[in-house]
Amino acid sequence: MSFGDAVTTVFRKYADFTGRARRPEFWWFILFTTIVSSALGAFTLVTPEGTIAVGSSLASVWSIAVLVPTLAVAVRRLRDAGRSWAELFWLLLPLAGLIVLIVRMCEPSRPTLAGEGAA
Repeated sequence: MSFGDAVTTVFRKYADFTGRARRPEFWWFILFTTIVSSALGAFTLVTPEGTIAVGSSLASVWSIAVLVPTLAVAVRRLRDAGRSWAELFWLLLPLAGLIVLIVRMCEPSRPTLAGEGAA
């Protein structure tokens, strides 16, 4: 899956918490959101009175806008790796939780079980 396909797919499945997401779909979307957030965060306005940093506000609005699709693709990615959506609660641990979740997101896809269906 290419960069553009991944971003399009995630936004098309904006709030779809069912199904599965392969590693490229998840990681390309994370890269996209990180790049956009960084670009918005660096945005400043230079006026005669001084510099106005509006980037942090724009980056905050962007983060809120992509919160639901990011959660949706994360749940689908965990499901594809054979994990439960509840593994997102690892994020409640400051640093160790993020490391554990990154490792979980990097795991290879697991085959669909017979009783599992397409979900």
